Amino acid sequence: MPTLELSIALPIKVQNGGLFISRGVGRHPARKLTSWEIIFVEKGTLTIQEENSIFEVRAGESLLLWPNRRHVGTEDFPADLRFYWLHFELETEQLEQAGIAQIGLEQYCRVQDASYVVSLFRQFLTEQEKLQRSVALELILLLILQQISLSNGSEEHQDEAGTSIAWRAKQIIRTQFHCPLSTSQLAKELHCNADYLGRVFRHTFHLTLTEAIQRQRVRSAEKLLLTDTSSLTEVASRCGFNDVGYFRQIFRKHTGLTPAVWKRRYCKEHINSG
Repeated sequence: MPTLELSIALPIKVQNGGLFISRGVGRHPARKLTSWEIIFVEKGTLTIQEENSIFEVRAGESLLLWPNRRHVGTEDFPADLRFYWLHFELETEQLEQAGIAQIGLEQYCRVQDASYVVSLFRQFLTEQEKLQRSVALELILLLILQQISLSNGSEEHQDEAGTSIAWRAKQIIRTQFHCPLSTSQLAKELHCNADYLGRVFRHTFHLTLTEAIQRQRVRSAEKLLLTDTSSLTEVASRCGFNDVGYFRQIFRKHTGLTPAVWKRRYCKEHINSG
C-alpha cells in the first residue's frame, strides 16, 4: 500500500534531558555551556546564578539559561528539590525560513499549567529512553516551550534603571546589614518610592528586601558563631538583631537549626574532617 512520507524541518534540536532528584547534598556546578537549557522545578526551590543575576526558582516555575553564560548554584540543594532539565540548540537556518511561528519566552516565570508541563517532560523522558531516536523529542520540546510562553506577561517589565537601583540596594544591604535597615530607609537613601524599590528588587533577585536583609544577617552570624567567642546576644547585636529571641527565630528559619545547634554541628563536622 502507498505510504505518506513527510519531511519535517524543525527550528530546534534536542541534546538531552533529565529529572534531578535531590539527596540534600551538593549544589549546581559552575559551568558555561554552548547550548540552551530549560529548567522546570516540580518541587522545592532551586537557587542558581547566571552571570550577575540570581534566581530562586520555586515549584511551578521555569528558568531559561542562555548559552555562553556562566551559571552556578549559590546554595546547597534542599532535600525536597525535584526539577526537570533539557538542553537544546537552535537551528539558525530553519529560524530564518519564512512562515515559522515565533515563541517568546520569559527567562524566568511561573507556568500557568504546571501539571501539563510535568506530563510533557515525563513523555519526553520516556521517548528519550527508546533505542531509536525520533523527531518526537523536538516536537515535545516545542510543546513545553509553547506552554511556558503562555505565561508571558505575568511579570512586570523591568527597565535598566530599576535593575540599577536593585543592585545598589543589594550593595547597601551587604555593607550595612548590621545597621537598622528597612524598605523605607533603603528607598529614602536611594531617592525612590518604597513600593517601587521592593518591586524592582524582587524582580531582579527573586527575593523581598526583608528576605535579603535577613539572609545577609544570618550569613554574617554563621561566621561569627564559628570564629568568635562572643555571647549570643553580642552576635545578634553585631548582625543587626536587637532581640535575641527574634535572632534565633530568623536564624532557624534560614538554616533549619538554632544558633547553638548549628554551631555544635558545624564544629563537630569541622573537627571530624580535619
